[in-house]
Amino acid sequence: MVEARIRVIYGDTDQMGVVYHANYFRYFEFARGEYFRARGGSYRVLEREEGILLPVIEATAAYKSPARYDDELLVRAHVSELKRASLTFSYELRRQDAPELLLCTGRTVHACVGRDGKPTRLPPAIVERVRQAG
Repeated sequence: MVEARIRVIYGDTDQMGVVYHANYFRYFEFARGEYFRARGGSYRVLEREEGILLPVIEATAAYKSPARYDDELLVRAHVSELKRASLTFSYELRRQDAPELLLCTGRTVHACVGRDGKPTRLPPAIVERVRQAG
């Protein structure tokens, strides 16, 4: 599991001062990037050197409690399912100053495709990094 921290900017909120629901998916994306960095890689390396892309093919979020402007969020991400040509990330969002309060849970499923857009196996190096993470 990787923990990423991100502060809510004013532009992330709606008229009620609450984080707009779609922005949680941006926070998930931020945490995924941090996950790969923590494992010694990056999306850029996957795309340029490995020649693979990981498009989101399914995304869900369950909102429990609102996040607001200037909250510092703790986003936890881990790979909850690993298959030959796909992987699933699961997420938890909490406020840094109230980690017992669950704000949102989510999940994204990613296909592994080549530059030609056709499904392909996840590279062995990526599979190994994910497995080592536990």
